[in-house]
Amino acid sequence: WRNMATPSANTTKVSALKSEPNAPEAAIPTSSQQWQWGLVWGLLSPVFLGIVPILAKVAYAAGVNVLTLVAFRTGIAAALLWLGMLLFKRQFIRSSLPAVVGSLIAGAINGLGSLFFYTSLTRIDASLGQLVNISYLVFVTVFLRLAGQKISLLTIFRTGLTIGAIYLLTHGGAGPADWLGVGMMLFAAVTYALQLVLSQRIMLDIPAPTMTLYAITAMAVVVTIAWFFAPTDLRLVSTAGWEAIGLMALVTALSRLTLFLGVKAMGSIQTALLGVFEVVVTIVIAAVFLDERLTMLQWLGAAVLIVSIFLVRFEKGVPRFVDWWQFLWRNLLPRK
Repeated sequence: WRNMATPSANTTKVSALKSEPNAPEAAIPTSSQQWQWGLVWGLLSPVFLGIVPILAKVAYAAGVNVLTLVAFRTGIAAALLWLGMLLFKRQFIRSSLPAVVGSLIAGAINGLGSLFFYTSLTRIDASLGQLVNISYLVFVTVFLRLAGQKISLLTIFRTGLTIGAIYLLTHGGAGPADWLGVGMMLFAAVTYALQLVLSQRIMLDIPAPTMTLYAITAMAVVVTIAWFFAPTDLRLVSTAGWEAIGLMALVTALSRLTLFLGVKAMGSIQTALLGVFEVVVTIVIAAVFLDERLTMLQWLGAAVLIVSIFLVRFEKGVPRFVDWWQFLWRNLLPRK
């Protein structure tokens, strides 16, 4: 990896250039413009992510099983991205080997998490699942702390609040508590947080579209391998099922692209905080179209979880950026 500036030095530095009179000046984005675009991408990503669990429920209702849904949704999304890059943005395909490998690793981690995410949705409501999944915002702080930083009392307190909130969300439902389904969603949240903090380092070396391309490719490979262990007859998938899978593929591609654009512009913590909005999207759509309702105890759990998330504003000494590759090199790899 070559030495790069950290995201805290994102302010655009423009050197004075001698130009001929009347020569047109190149438009160079300022750090303020970069932040504004990052905010746009960071808000669009949770909208797309909030729709995904609803479409998954629609696909399940149409008789699509979990592995078929995950494999073809991700495979079609990867194919759409490759087609778009080949037709319009071929310059984003080529990159350095370390950057591509890093993107593939982050995508593979997320691919594993997606298997747990969608399996969980066969057992629990979409709104409950999204509330549990949003705990990844706390895990982002924890992972950043683990890079040589001391775990603060506030981080421990926030983690305790999150555990309590998940208990209220799970145990306070109208039906019997499904701890297995919640546990699967919690594992998916951990993998999503890990992908977020890894992606910030990776995108110092490559543009967001490039990372999106290779990350989704790795996701597709992981979930397709899982599908081959238990393949199903695709002729049994209904038209409604394929429509749901196709819409999920499009939303998946857009959500990952906007996510990485947001992380590149604003950093992993700021982008993750905007992810709270995806819970609102899911709860509203689930209430309107799936007739899902949270109990009073679950609303209390949701409130506790949101408090835990926004307490990140009072965290001190959390690195905005971690060079994970340097951290692993110094701390984990054997030295001669």
